[in-house]
Amino acid sequence: MNIFKKKKEEINKLIDYEGNDGCMATNMITVEGWKVGYMYRDEPSAVFPDSGWRFFKGDEDENYSNNSSNYKIYKLNTICNYDESIIPYLDMPVGTHLIKTKNNKFIIDDGNQEIFMTK
Repeated sequence: MNIFKKKKEEINKLIDYEGNDGCMATNMITVEGWKVGYMYRDEPSAVFPDSGWRFFKGDEDENYSNNSSNYKIYKLNTICNYDESIIPYLDMPVGTHLIKTKNNKFIIDDGNQEIFMTK
């Protein structure tokens, strides 16, 4: 069983998100305590209450990402409590891929910038 960095009672309401508010985040964020370094918005699932957002530290490899025990489904508000810097970007469209820069802002991932990773 995973020990989360934040206890349930530490989760505050930070956003009012319209629509389905499910998302996926890796254990690097929720268990290890890393901030979001890479985020993208996939086509939401038609079966689950899914926003399409996926959140990563930024250096998880394919083996890590393909192991379902390394990530879970959360409400967007929960992940905002782990990293509030994602909030301004949550209304971006499906297909958006963003990386965090040193100034704690996200930019479109063009494959040429280094991802800033921090705890």
